Amino acid sequence: MKDETLYAWLTLAQVPRLRARQRRKLLSTWPVEAIHQQSQQALAAIGLSEDQCQAICSPNQALINASLRWAEAPDCHLLCFDHPAYPSLLKEIASAPLILYVQGDPSALAKPQLAMVGSRHATQSGLTTAYHFAKQLADYGLTITSGLALGIDGRAHKGALDGNGQTLAVLGSGLGRIYPARHRDLASQIITQGALVSEFWPDAPPRAEHFPRRNRLISGLSAGVLVVEAAPQSGSLITARYALEQNRGVFAIPGPIDQVQARGCHQLIKQGATLTDSVDDILSEVDSLVQFAVSQQSELFSDAPKLDADQGLPFPTLLANVGTNATCVDVLAERCNQPVHEIMMQLLDLELQGLVAAVPGGYVRTRRG
Repeated sequence: MKDETLYAWLTLAQVPRLRARQRRKLLSTWPVEAIHQQSQQALAAIGLSEDQCQAICSPNQALINASLRWAEAPDCHLLCFDHPAYPSLLKEIASAPLILYVQGDPSALAKPQLAMVGSRHATQSGLTTAYHFAKQLADYGLTITSGLALGIDGRAHKGALDGNGQTLAVLGSGLGRIYPARHRDLASQIITQGALVSEFWPDAPPRAEHFPRRNRLISGLSAGVLVVEAAPQSGSLITARYALEQNRGVFAIPGPIDQVQARGCHQLIKQGATLTDSVDDILSEVDSLVQFAVSQQSELFSDAPKLDADQGLPFPTLLANVGTNATCVDVLAERCNQPVHEIMMQLLDLELQGLVAAVPGGYVRTRRG
């Protein structure tokens, strides 16, 4: 990626409180490289606040330069939103990060993933269950994604590593500040057998408000979320809620009715989560997304020179905005900055060619597309 493109994305990433609608308006009005060259008046005219305009016209150079220096270190990668290695599933969520900081193997993000989350104060039974489930799922070929927290998260990472699989740890801090400190050795192992991931600047400290944002990435990267143990009102239930909003599968392992760590899982099951007592309960549900991710990963990281995924296909802008989750026509029209009737005609053409399919709720991209 060209330096000016990377600089442009980092500039956009440091704009405060930039909403998804504002991002789409900016990117549909100018190429990303040209946004920071616009006047404050032009930026204000499309709906940006005074602080946002100021951040674009006079960006925090120290913050941007620190990120560029961080990316020069071994195994450190910056994945911009339009980078070919940016995970396609994550692009589909609301307010997907403009920049992902990745330390380790970036190709791990394109592989089929299952999130495993649970209590920091887990029981011994829960820790054992998390370890064995992660090990078995890794043996099947799933990358295990979690949050590096104490308790269930740590055992899930460890199970995947011991199963000779890959695992991703999504942090609520910058990758220059591993949190919790007790898991620094585990983080080092994950770098060699997967990757650490964050949307925060490298030196960002862990803050309470970071962790819900971290949770939406854990679910957004994954085909589904397995909750092993969770008390009511726990952060794991936030991850499960994000998974439902993102149209991901939600799985929950039941426990003793008098155990507080089981009550969150029971609550999820009552609300429709899949009661899970073996890995088969998960594999039967996520298999189609797993196969899609495998095909995407093999194309993206083949030895052949990588071409634009939509090169030579009709209506590439529209195709780039149709993913594995159903997207309605109105949303596609907004993303492509085109009238609804034109989008409908293009979708009909793509459907006749077998590149997209109409499903309840909108359109999805087919394997051929």
